[in-house]
Amino acid sequence: MLAPAPRAGATFSIPGAFPMLSTLLVLAATTGHAVEAVAAHGEAPSGITKITHDFGISVPLILAQVLSFSIVAFVLWKFAFKPVLATLDERQAKISSGLSYAEEMKTKLAAAQEESAASAKRAQVEASRIIDEARKSAKDFLDKQTQETAAKANDIIAKAQQAIELEKKKMLAEARTEIARLVVVTTERVLAKKLTDADRSAYNDAASRELTNA
Repeated sequence: MLAPAPRAGATFSIPGAFPMLSTLLVLAATTGHAVEAVAAHGEAPSGITKITHDFGISVPLILAQVLSFSIVAFVLWKFAFKPVLATLDERQAKISSGLSYAEEMKTKLAAAQEESAASAKRAQVEASRIIDEARKSAKDFLDKQTQETAAKANDIIAKAQQAIELEKKKMLAEARTEIARLVVVTTERVLAKKLTDADRSAYNDAASRELTNA
């Protein structure tokens, strides 16, 4: 004998995103009610009612299984899949943020290298100007003074070249320090960890070599 089926017109709703399952539950409940009505009045079954009767299908049992599956599916979605997806989204956002920051640091590093190259070029132009002026002065002195005056002019040129070379080395050293610092900061941001002193030293040496070879 079949167990009592839910009354016709009853609705079942599973919290979350399962509207199709709710519809199936209503259909199963209606079918069970129809089967019982046919059995009670001795009428000939037809359609879905006949199929369930011929195959000995227990609609209330199927209804209970569908309900159980719906509850399990909802619990898995709520407490397993949804948190995992949220965690993946959060990690993806952090990775995207890190990549954006790394790209920004790369742009700043390129700008710093360009500025360093521009400074070196300006120093070279200034050196050429000073040398040209010194040579002109030397020529004027040669026209007016003795070899001693010419020697003094050459001494001025040598000192000017030395001062320019020292200034150029100073600017390159400052550029190396700043670029190395940017490399360390960028690496720490991308790796999301604090570098050790050994790591910092290694990155500083690498940045210095890159700038020297550039």
